[in-house]
Amino acid sequence: MAKNSFSKKHKIRYIFVVGGVMSGVGKGVAAASMGRVLISKGYNVSAIKIDPYINVDAGTMNPTEHGETFVTDDRDETDQDVGNYERFLNRDIHRENYMTTGRVYLSLITRERNLEFGGKCVEVVPHIPQEVIGRIKVAAKKDKADIMIIEIGGTVGEYQNLLFLEAARMMHLDNPKDVLFVMVSYLPVPNKIGEMKTKPTQYAVRTLQSSGIQADFIIARSDHPVDKPRREKLAVFCNVKEEDIISGPDVDSIYEIPINFEKADLGNKILKKFGLKSTKKDMHDWRAMVEKMRNAKQEVHIGIVGKYFGTGDFTLADSYISVIEAIKHAGGINGVKPVLHWINTEEIETKGVKILNKMNGLIVPQGWGSRGHDGKIKTIQYCREHKLPYLGLCYGMQMAVIEFARHVCGLKLADSEEINPKTPHPVIHIMPEQKAYLAKKQYGGTIRLGAWPCTVKAGTHLARIYKTDQISERHRHRYEFNNAYREQMEKAGLVISGTSPDNKLVEAIEIPEHPFFIGVQFHPEYKSRPLDPHPIFKEFVKICAHKK
Repeated sequence: MAKNSFSKKHKIRYIFVVGGVMSGVGKGVAAASMGRVLISKGYNVSAIKIDPYINVDAGTMNPTEHGETFVTDDRDETDQDVGNYERFLNRDIHRENYMTTGRVYLSLITRERNLEFGGKCVEVVPHIPQEVIGRIKVAAKKDKADIMIIEIGGTVGEYQNLLFLEAARMMHLDNPKDVLFVMVSYLPVPNKIGEMKTKPTQYAVRTLQSSGIQADFIIARSDHPVDKPRREKLAVFCNVKEEDIISGPDVDSIYEIPINFEKADLGNKILKKFGLKSTKKDMHDWRAMVEKMRNAKQEVHIGIVGKYFGTGDFTLADSYISVIEAIKHAGGINGVKPVLHWINTEEIETKGVKILNKMNGLIVPQGWGSRGHDGKIKTIQYCREHKLPYLGLCYGMQMAVIEFARHVCGLKLADSEEINPKTPHPVIHIMPEQKAYLAKKQYGGTIRLGAWPCTVKAGTHLARIYKTDQISERHRHRYEFNNAYREQMEKAGLVISGTSPDNKLVEAIEIPEHPFFIGVQFHPEYKSRPLDPHPIFKEFVKICAHKK
């Protein structure tokens, strides 16, 4: 079916994924894993994320609270789950596949202002759900999808996602055989009781039913697999067949989840409800990838030096999820086991760089603002002077330029205009058009975003990595390398290994005599996938594995 041409008669099926009991149980990964399984059955699958926030996009959200902002090729700033869709489905996701409450309302209000409703009274219901349905169908048609998976953010019972549930209900009402509902719900095992409890999920299903929606499947998330007594209880009280309650226990790697779903025969069960047939039966490439990750023995210790870790007494990694996954992909392809260490830049500023000497390699990822930047510069200096593999991503490249300017070129007060607008040596500066945006306080969606072409300099480490002189990578930044200092830095030994095709923007830097010292203005982590690891991360982890 995936090979059929897409026409007006092409019938699209839709799967809505909703959450029960609490957030953070893995709806996005579950949705992506279902998609992976259905792809193995021979179908073209894509995915949509709906966020209930008033924010128009995820670009202005705090990464510590909301997680990473994932950028698409076509310059949209989206929720981190879109990154999971790309990684699991092994395809690009477009801006049409992401919507928020703010984006939907803004679109509807703009249409009303343009008299597109012909003077009618525009109401929350039915016009908002109809706008949502229209967006879903546009995305499905653009992707030529056989099956479109739509994840509704939040948890059932929250006020914020009611209109999206209403849109789902309306789609099911129009075509009940083409729309399915999957609830991903949490089953707690209280320590003092020692028994898995189904009651919270029962209430979640009842709440979903109050919206006019009946779950077709329940993915039961828990620390442990769901046993038969719990399945029976959920089946009785949730009006779901026992065989349609899918166990979703915690796993060591999220890439094992599609394999667990396949063991539960979830893919065939979905196809049966849709009246579709499977054309393939196995995920041999996916299984091989997971086995290689699982069987890796050699540990490689990689430090991620950043500041978006802490929330109260807890350390969260979601701010850098694409970087983490890219490292895992590279570890798998190299047959090694990456061990990640979270290194807070403010700790380096107060305690020094001793903590770094146990690492096989260091990454300074994306970041904003001045907090912790001195710690990053000290980290980079340590890597350069001790020949420790270093990868700078976006802000990490900018910090590497500042470190080189200060300690190699002798420009002791060199800095970024973002950190010190009055620095006498703004080696990283803001472009004129960006300065105009800031003057008008136009922050959302105004930075350099999405895929841009880059020319790679022949003979460089970067050229050996890519094996081509023309690449395309995704960006998310406002500040750039200042070309006024380009000649001085190149004479001091810094190699400009990547530029925009017109040679006006510096996209990558490196130090040639170093085993691996590369900074890139772009975000290669966004394009890394488990079945196709990014070449920069592959090479970085390979070099780290040989660093004693």
